[in-house]
Formats: sequence, C-alpha cells, structure tokens
Amino acid sequence: MTSKPTRMWMALGAIAAVYALAWVMSALAQARAVEELSYSAFEQALEANRFSEVEVSDRMISGRYTTPRDGRTGATAQIVQPAIADRLRQSGVVYRHVAESHWLADFASLLLGPLLFVGLWWVIARRAGGAASGGLLGVGRSRARVYMEASTGVRFADVAGVDEAKAELQELVDFLKDPKSHGRLGARLPKGVLLVGPTGTGKTLLARALAGEAGVPFFSISGSEFVEMFVGVGAARVRDLFDQARAAAPCIIFIDEIDALGKVRGAGPMFGGHEEHDQTVNQLLVELDGFDPRVGVVLLAATNRPEMLDPALLRAGRFDRQVLVDTPDRRGRSEILVVHAAKVVLAPGVDLDQIAAITVGFSGADLANLVNEAALVATRRNAEGVALADFTAAIERIVAGLEKKTRVLSAAEKRRVAQHELGHALVALALPGSDRVHKVSIVPRGMSALGYTLQRPSDDRHLQTRSELLDRLAVLLGGRAAEIVAQGEPSTGAADDLARATALARDMATRFGMDDAIGPASYVEDPRGVPVGELMLGHRPLGPATEERIDTAVVLLLQRAHERASSVLAANQPVLERCVHELLEREVLEEADLRRLTLDLRRPEAHGAEPALA
Repeated sequence: MTSKPTRMWMALGAIAAVYALAWVMSALAQARAVEELSYSAFEQALEANRFSEVEVSDRMISGRYTTPRDGRTGATAQIVQPAIADRLRQSGVVYRHVAESHWLADFASLLLGPLLFVGLWWVIARRAGGAASGGLLGVGRSRARVYMEASTGVRFADVAGVDEAKAELQELVDFLKDPKSHGRLGARLPKGVLLVGPTGTGKTLLARALAGEAGVPFFSISGSEFVEMFVGVGAARVRDLFDQARAAAPCIIFIDEIDALGKVRGAGPMFGGHEEHDQTVNQLLVELDGFDPRVGVVLLAATNRPEMLDPALLRAGRFDRQVLVDTPDRRGRSEILVVHAAKVVLAPGVDLDQIAAITVGFSGADLANLVNEAALVATRRNAEGVALADFTAAIERIVAGLEKKTRVLSAAEKRRVAQHELGHALVALALPGSDRVHKVSIVPRGMSALGYTLQRPSDDRHLQTRSELLDRLAVLLGGRAAEIVAQGEPSTGAADDLARATALARDMATRFGMDDAIGPASYVEDPRGVPVGELMLGHRPLGPATEERIDTAVVLLLQRAHERASSVLAANQPVLERCVHELLEREVLEEADLRRLTLDLRRPEAHGAEPALA
C-alpha cells in the first residue's frame, strides 16, 4: 500500500508535469506560427510591403504579414548593425545575425515556473505533516505556555489572604513530590481541581504558586485559545495539550477561564452554541477520563462563572475537587496589604489593619490597585512616604471616581445635592443597623456623581437580618426623602438610588423570603437547573398572579422604606439644615464633623418599625 508521503509526491510530480507540458505546447504553437528569416530576407520582404506592422527591439525585429504565407502569420529576424548591413546589402549576399548561445539561462527560465510551484507545495505539505495532530499550518497545536519551577517565580508564601485554598492545594503538592508515600493506602491523585471565586481573588496566582511549590512543569493556557475558525481545531488542541502533558509528567495543566471552553453543550446555533464547541468539550471529557492519575498529571482550572460549565465536567472522576477562592476577610486583607505595601515606601505610623477594616469586599486585585493608587496620590503631593490620608483618597477614587473640579454647579443645584447626600447620612446615623458613615462630599466625582456619601461596614458581614436590610432600604431612599422634606419635590439625582433599592427589595421578596405577603418561598431558580435554551430566552417559571404579588410586595417595601426615611428626616429638620449649611461651606464633612453636628439627632424609638400605609 502506497504511503501518504509517496502519494503526495506523486501528486506533486503529476501537477508539475502537466504544467511543463502546457508551457512547452504553448511555446511550440507560437514558434510554428512565426517564420524566422535572415536579416537580408526580412529587408526584402519589408521593401515588398509584405508586412502590415513591424515591432523593433534592441536585438530583434518582428513583422506581421499582411496576408499569411504558408500558414505563417509573421516573421522575425535578428537585427544586424546598420553600418554592416549597408555594406552587406551592396555585396548582394544573404546575411544574418547569429546570437551567442545562452542555453543554460533559457533552460533555467523554462524550469523556474514549475520549480516555484513544486517548492510552494512542498513547504505547505511539510508544515501540515509537522502538525499531524493539528491540521494545516499547525493550527491544531496547543498554545499552552510551559513554565518550569524556576520561571513561575511564585510560591505559596507570595499568596496571602486565601489560607483555606492554599491548604487544599498543599495536598496536591505533597502528592506530586512523593506519590508513593501518599498513595500507600490506595488513595489516588485528584484528576482535576476547579478554582471557583470572584474576579481578582488570586486564582491564577494560586495555580502558579502550586507549580512553583511542586517544582514541576506548568502548562498555562486560556479557555478561549482552544477555539478558532477551523472546524476540529479545538478538539485537536485538547489532544495535543494532554499529549504534551503526558510526555512531561509529572506536571500541572492550568486552564484559565475554563467557562469559555467548557460551557454547557447542546445549546445549538440559535443560543450561542455549535457543533465545534460541543466537539471540543467532548474531547476534554474523553481526555479527563482517559489519563491515569498515577502518572502525575493534574488538571487545574479557574472560573468565576461555575454555573456556565457543563455538568458532565463537574462530576466526580473529572473535576474531583472544587476549591473556593473568595474575597478575603479582614485578616486576609491585612496580610495582602502587607505583601503589596512592601513594594512602596510607607509613612511612619500607617496602620494597615485600619485600612483593612474599611476595605470590606475588596479582592486581592482591588487591594493591589489600592496600594498603587495611594502611592500615586503621595507622589503627586511630593510626600516622602504613603500616609493614611493617601489610602483614604485612593479608596474614594476607586469607590466614587475621579474628582471633577471643572464641573461647576449652580447654587441651587449645590444646595439640593447637599440635602440629598445628608439625607443618606442622617438616616444612616439614626438607624442602628446601618453601616458607618465615613465622609459626605458634594465635590462631583466620576461620570455622573454630583456628590457622594461614603459608607463602609465596620466589620465583615456574612449574614444580614431583615431589620438590617430594611434599614439599608431606608438609607438608599434617604436622599430622595430629604429632597422632598426640604424642597417639596424630588429630582433626577435619585435614579441610581432607586435602581439599587428596587433590586434589594426584589431580592428580599423573591430570594430571602422576607415579605409577609409572599411568605417564606424562593422564586429565583438556579440557572444550572434550567435548560440552556430557556435560559437564553429568559426563563420565567412564575405565573402572572405570582408576578403581580411580587411586584406589589416590592412596591410596598419601597414605600414603607421611603416613609420611614421621611419620618426620620422630618423629625430632624434643624439638624439637616445645620449640616447642609456646614457642608456648603466646606464641601466635605468627615466622620468626626458629622458626629459633632448630630449630637441632638433624634432616633426612632422602635428599631425596624415600619409606618402603616394609608
């Protein structure tokens, strides 16, 4: 049976032969149609007016016959120098110009076209053969970047704030370093570990630290790099990646943003899926089932959208372990700040734990950005070190946006903004379940904020009660309520507050079961339990009557919160006016200023009480 390379060369030879034969036949046909004359005969034909047109070049003269002669349409002759031609013409002899032989150049020009054609096909065939598992020009080769132990440059000591996740991954390190000892009781190395968590929490950093600790090759690739325009490329790259990993075992494969590769199959083209994607996911499932964990290949993947992954990927035997990499707590934030603050010059007396206390909800990436922004603020004011005030300014810039000093407000607008922001602040100060108010400002920031009230929780919260959420609703609507109490009507400045309050009220009614009319029921379905087609079209399992009850409950929650905020502000109008006057004078009120100005603030007697609706 003829081998594949032999068949390829036979095909290329046949193509080259056809090309050469066509060229030769064309040259012969052209030669038969043109008569080659001596120069003296050509001059005689020219004197006899046998030519309708003549073309002259440096060495040749060609003419087209007026009437074809013996099937010939024209004649050509080599030009003789004019002086020599005159002397020869007088002698009456036949004379012609004989060109020197350049047969080598003619032969090379004859073969140049076929050789170029064959050479091009040879290069393409060699590229395709080198990518036997990947198709044309190597598009099916895995694009994973390989890092050895020394080149990752990351250890577990460089990763802070995720101690539980590090403890989970430490077991993998021990397995990779000493598989015999850890497998003596029959335990096997987990095939796959899925790192799940919000963006910026350090999932990729953890994966690199794992490879650095284990001292094994580290294959790093993004989920989006598996899919391109060619059909079958994704599956070919998956195969090639696992083949490389088996050859380099023990090693770690890390697929970042695996939701781009392993999302739910079977959606169809109408819902963003197609057969090429399904084929890639199927190949990944086959590879996970096929490799032996005893060879020391660990698949690590990261995603912040686990609900998008195909359920077949998450079953036991594929991704055996899921590790949560969540936003850090106060202790974790403090450790992360210590790591990043070591790269900048801190002013004496800066307490990083105090900064950690007011950065609730910040991820590791947010904290790294905070330290950098604080260093930039200190640099702009020509300081010798980064002070606590620089961190505070950096937090304001991250949370509220950049100051817009060129955005000038009229006196009436400035007063309304001050009333609005102090409405939030006073309601928050009056209700015990609200977060602490750190600052109130009427300096415009960001794209549309004309002022802001900076609230940060005093400690980490993992649960919130119904009373605390009702307080939060009242604070959100406090700005609008203050405008109505002070000026009799609201403005468009409360648009963002209304959107956030409505979302919170809907969550209370549909997710948390905190509305008496709705009852202790959840009307929010887990998207992983909904067919992909219905999810893409907007899955709504609720009937019209239930939707109406939910809408009514949301409106009632918002109305009660608004009336509650209004009653607090109406009872404290003198305090509101005093704070507005001070804020207009200074543009910024710190926490100590608010405490001084609100010593006589009247608070509701019953915590969490809701006024009855008329």
